[in-house]
Amino acid sequence: MELSQLSAGALRLRRFFIPSHTFTGNAVTITGDTFRHMVKVLRLKAGARLLLANGEGQEAEGVIQRIDRESLIIALGETRPAQAAESGPRITLYQGLPKGDKMDLIVQKSTELGVAEIVPFLAARSVTRVRGEQAEERVARWQRIAQEAARQSQRTSIPRVSLAGDLAAVLCQARNPVKLLLWEEERTNRLKEALASIPHPESIAVIVGPEGGLSSEEAEAARENGFCPISLGKRIVRTETASLVILAILQFYWGDIG
Repeated sequence: MELSQLSAGALRLRRFFIPSHTFTGNAVTITGDTFRHMVKVLRLKAGARLLLANGEGQEAEGVIQRIDRESLIIALGETRPAQAAESGPRITLYQGLPKGDKMDLIVQKSTELGVAEIVPFLAARSVTRVRGEQAEERVARWQRIAQEAARQSQRTSIPRVSLAGDLAAVLCQARNPVKLLLWEEERTNRLKEALASIPHPESIAVIVGPEGGLSSEEAEAARENGFCPISLGKRIVRTETASLVILAILQFYWGDIG
């Protein structure tokens, strides 16, 4: 099948992410995990049509030309802006590092919910501590999870995952026009009223604490740096649930859910 025959049905094609620098020329070679997923899991054959995306809003239609033992070659069409461009404000989730593998779940599900950036940080009450090479390995793992979740949910971009040292680093980093602190001890600001008072923003920063929440000192520091503390009311949820609840609400209120 010629590339010229590919039609407007491209949105129904499977999307795979590849690095931006490979979006050049008329063909691309696929190896590694992506190759194995295409051939071993999905059992794609020569002639299969698909979409290749760079995770930065660009994509190209393609046709598998040849499959070898450890690689395959895809003939590329013209690179273009992704047809299913994402809408709504860019949301950065600053997540107090939780115990165990909960961060894996948070990265996966927040990617599905359209988050733009995920920044785990070491809060005062974080039990898990990561340093040095371990931190690099964790971030690489979370980035792979984000990429796979973006592919499965047919996103056109991949959230960036980075690790902040502590809350002070987060407060220096956050420059969003709207900054929210989800804090269970807040007794005045309710989420519904807070959102109603804010004009539609271009970007949002949200801080969620680890198990046990943020300390009162951390909450006060965030408040002093422009974060509005908000509460979910009487609803008490786990940290991994809180992140997903607030993201879903923000996407419903300002984004593309519903």
